Parts: sequence; C-alpha cells; structure tokens
Amino acid sequence: MNKSNRKPRFELMYKAILSLQNEEECMKFFDDLCTVSELQAMEQRFHVAWLLNQGMIYNDILATTGASSATISRVKRSLEYGSDGYEIVFGNLMEESQEK
Repeated sequence: MNKSNRKPRFELMYKAILSLQNEEECMKFFDDLCTVSELQAMEQRFHVAWLLNQGMIYNDILATTGASSATISRVKRSLEYGSDGYEIVFGNLMEESQEK
C-alpha cells in the first residue's frame, strides 16, 4: 500500500504506548489490545526482522521461527524499503544493552 494513501491514524494509541513504564505494563496493554493470533503474528514478524538484521539466512529463520517464506520476504522488504522503524528500534535496543 502506498504510504500516502493510508487512513488517518489514531495518534493517541501511539502516545499511550509511549506512556508505558516497563515491559510488564507493555505486555499487559498489548494482551488487552490484541487477540492472541495478532500478538503472535507481530511477535513472529519482529523475531524474523531481528534475525534478518543479525544476518541469518531464510532457511534458518524458517526453522527457528516457523514463519512462512512469504512472511520472511515481507519483513525483508520492510527492512530494506520501509519507514526505518525496525532500524530505529534495533539501534535503541543496542544502545540500551551497551548502557547495562
């Protein structure tokens, strides 16, 4: 989908996510917000993105995550041509791990 054709976003939801104080609060919020299958799909896509970012190959990602090749390809496209959201998050996570 062309990014300029997206429906308007309900920005308060994103502000609500940023207001969460820790992982426990975040998990509780997403448990309430999403169905089990929606949450599993998001977690799987993030796991795939993490592994692709680490340089893992498709077949190993498939075996590790159970994701379909279509999902892996879709995530790979997001990593390469998306809005850099994954890149921002991975950078933040690396920065956070170096501070510990």
